[in-house]
Amino acid sequence: MIAETNKSNEGVPVLIPQALAKRYGWQGGEMLQFQENGDRLEVLPSVSRLRKVYVEVTNICNLACVMCIRNIWEESSGFMEENIFQKILNGIERLSPPPTVFFGGFGEPLAHPHIVDMVAVAKRVGATVELITNATLLTPERSRQLIQAGLDTLWISLDGIHPESYADIRLGAELPKVLENIESFQRLRPPAHLPHPQIGIVFVAMRRNIADLPELYRWRKRLGAKQVLVTNVLPYSVEMLHESLYARALHEPLYISSKWVPELDFPRIEFDSLTLQPFIETLRSGFNTRWGGVNLSTASDWCPFIQRGSVSIAWHGGLSPCLPLLHDHTSYLAEDRPRFSKAYFVGSLKENTLPELWENADYLAFREKVLRFDFAPCAVCGGCDLSLENSEDCYGNTFPTCGGCLYAQGIVRCP
Repeated sequence: MIAETNKSNEGVPVLIPQALAKRYGWQGGEMLQFQENGDRLEVLPSVSRLRKVYVEVTNICNLACVMCIRNIWEESSGFMEENIFQKILNGIERLSPPPTVFFGGFGEPLAHPHIVDMVAVAKRVGATVELITNATLLTPERSRQLIQAGLDTLWISLDGIHPESYADIRLGAELPKVLENIESFQRLRPPAHLPHPQIGIVFVAMRRNIADLPELYRWRKRLGAKQVLVTNVLPYSVEMLHESLYARALHEPLYISSKWVPELDFPRIEFDSLTLQPFIETLRSGFNTRWGGVNLSTASDWCPFIQRGSVSIAWHGGLSPCLPLLHDHTSYLAEDRPRFSKAYFVGSLKENTLPELWENADYLAFREKVLRFDFAPCAVCGGCDLSLENSEDCYGNTFPTCGGCLYAQGIVRCP
């Protein structure tokens, strides 16, 4: 549930400590939005502050992974031009504090011939810089260059820890070489209690590789990874839908926030051979569940991109609210329910500046709408043909509609 206060007579003035207001971008007279979470009232991030910029420097990749969107699209390919990237930097310089720059999209960032220079220049304008890679092009020389350029976090896409399972997913890559590249990057970092750049791992969980997850955690220390992010596969084909691990999770009451659903409140408790099966049976019994004080239903109807205050910029300069709207694509909600998502761009950096696009009144209204998330539940409903596209829904929302987005249901995640 979202509550609001604003500067009209209907609102209630709220005093925010100055340090917190600066950190989260709240300004005097601005509308604040709240979310009820049990006995807590949580203040949601300001939609007026840009805090993260996803930069797709290319949509070209040197691999052909089985779950990739690039297997099903028919789009032109290219590299971000210098003038587009410079306009991103110019916009970042006008923002205080500067947003994080995340190099990643639907291509391999290290394939861009000027990626090291891009990292270095982004650091010079004061941004925190992150980059995601499949690590096949992460040679020792490239590792040195990225470290010297000031990269803050390197994310590695690693979907298997055994050569057979890895090669079955990341076609064209060899796991021993990838692990060697990551270990080389780790060794080249300056010695420190908390080495810099930090390393994170992204694992796309599927039926064919889920057994590797415990081993991946054991490898985490060897690879020097501080973070591991596990996500479900976004099925761009029926084959990948059959690999998914979330069919039941989309409909489980434990993830649904409703006054009509009974509640179950778990304490912190051991996970072992004695408790695991009773837990599973109880979680499937139809309760909305709190675990150690955390309500699991807050993972639904929640856009991570809008909540983060982020934008996504395609290699050609188009600015979108999120990564899923960067490219036209079809994904599958069920075997007989392909959903076509049309790309949506607020505008292009070829014609506008980054602040102009971010402050666009229609775009601001869209972000506020997504924060409230009053969209039809297309991801779980399937009751009409409107769910098969993102053009409109049965609540009266028009393009782009977000009710069928699996990112907004906590199913698919990204750094």
